[in-house]
Amino acid sequence: MAFLNSLNITGSALTAERYKTDVILQNIANQNVAASSPEEAYQRKQVVFRERAMTFDERMMKVYGGGVRVTETVELGEDVNPVYDPDNPLADEDGYIYMPNVNNAEEQIDLLEATRAYEANLTALSVVKAMAAKGLEIGKGG
Repeated sequence: MAFLNSLNITGSALTAERYKTDVILQNIANQNVAASSPEEAYQRKQVVFRERAMTFDERMMKVYGGGVRVTETVELGEDVNPVYDPDNPLADEDGYIYMPNVNNAEEQIDLLEATRAYEANLTALSVVKAMAAKGLEIGKGG
């Protein structure tokens, strides 16, 4: 049935948005973790989505696939923030510690976007479930 493919598409979006939320929360959790060198500093991560190909089987008259998948989680490689703190035990020979390149406001906006997308997909899932239930009711004859 075609609506089952709709469940798969919506489910893939829910999974992808949940993963994106986890990565955003990891960024927020590490925003204040200092390091003793730029190479050791936490790098902000971002999730890359890609469309899952949808195919149509003409012989069976069915659609397969569709939706979204996470292809990778990338470190943005932006410059870290050097902070002069010679009393810190992590300070290098010049007295600097290195803070992650995480902007809390940006992460909050990304988190809000991911949450809204997740909620929209939950709504779509509810509609598909209601359609399936109505179809079963009609099939029973009453």
